[in-house]
Amino acid sequence: MILTIAKATVKKNKLKEFKDAALELVKNSKTEDGCMEYALYENNENSCVLTIVEKWRDQEAIEKHISTDIFKKNIEKIQNYSESVEISLNSEIK
Repeated sequence: MILTIAKATVKKNKLKEFKDAALELVKNSKTEDGCMEYALYENNENSCVLTIVEKWRDQEAIEKHISTDIFKKNIEKIQNYSESVEISLNSEIK
């Protein structure tokens, strides 16, 4: 399993637009083959810090995911609405 964590600091004037794009991505990604979890979280201390947590079966599922039109459209919006984005891919230790 691969855990992907994308943490964004969102521009204050683009918070609604960011959430809309991220929630569309969450909704559609949950239906993809290999997606085990996909959720958006808001920091309790700073509402402009949002994190998307994803769990994927394997790297092949991630590759298919990032090639979809929904991903491409919404990731561009997410990047444009953010001051910064940090992404990490983490493999499960067994």
